[in-house]
Amino acid sequence: MNEANIVHTNIKIILFSEVSVGISANSILFLFHLCMLIGGNRPKPTDLPIGFLSLTHLMMLITMGLIAEDMFTYQGKWDSTTCQALIYLHRFFRALSLCATCLLNVLWAITLSPRSSCLAKCKHTFPHHTSCTLLFLCIFYMSFSSHFLVSVIATPNLTSESFMYVTQSCSLLPLSYSRQSTFSALVASREAFLISLMALSSGYMVALLCRHRKQARHLHSTSLSPKASPEQRATRTILMLMSFFVVFYILDAVIFHSRVKFKDGSGLYCIQILVSHSYATVSPLVFICTEKHIVKILRSVCGRTVNI
Repeated sequence: MNEANIVHTNIKIILFSEVSVGISANSILFLFHLCMLIGGNRPKPTDLPIGFLSLTHLMMLITMGLIAEDMFTYQGKWDSTTCQALIYLHRFFRALSLCATCLLNVLWAITLSPRSSCLAKCKHTFPHHTSCTLLFLCIFYMSFSSHFLVSVIATPNLTSESFMYVTQSCSLLPLSYSRQSTFSALVASREAFLISLMALSSGYMVALLCRHRKQARHLHSTSLSPKASPEQRATRTILMLMSFFVVFYILDAVIFHSRVKFKDGSGLYCIQILVSHSYATVSPLVFICTEKHIVKILRSVCGRTVNI
């Protein structure tokens, strides 16, 4: 086996391992929050956004697994309908991931806001409109990603440098300069707005944490617990996830523009797939580790398995 085949095999193993871990973790997280929402317990304000985010990541990784299968274990040609459907769904769920992450960040910032804040008015009303907001986002992004239904085709027999590689069976049609500029401007505006909103809400939460820490230092009371409150732990978790998201997003953007500039085929594309889906794999693991109920359930299941 030559060096190229070894690299190809290693990338394949890493990619399918990432997809498998992400699907398993998101399935556990989604089922837990689904039980919390339909159960008798009063759900937390973040249960619905986290459950929606885990479902979005789950569907995104499933479609990515199907796309990766055509990249590495090419057995037969997909037709244009299959290519368009899978690429459309994958891009749709990726866009929802960004929006659901932003929504979760903003919702938690509103939840933490003190009574004197201007956000306090939204504290009791915004959580009740979360489901309507998520439904609106689904409808909006379904129409926003519709261009993939016409720009993705089955790879033609004649090779051409103008087609961008997607999988062994699918290619991306070259767009005219005006259409590409319009679409790029729309995507850039949407992502800049959402990331700016995430940055503002994250900065607001950091300011609240710093103020709370200063107040705790000035009290000097022995009755205060040295442990962080559940709200503080949740805030740190969400802020850590936002940091992960921003890092992976920047790397994804750099690799994508490198692909376009150097007209790279499957090399940088495989690296881009690993980077762009890292957040979908890492985030459910972080949420699971911070949920004591999930940890207890997993420990009991693992203990029963070992005893058997």
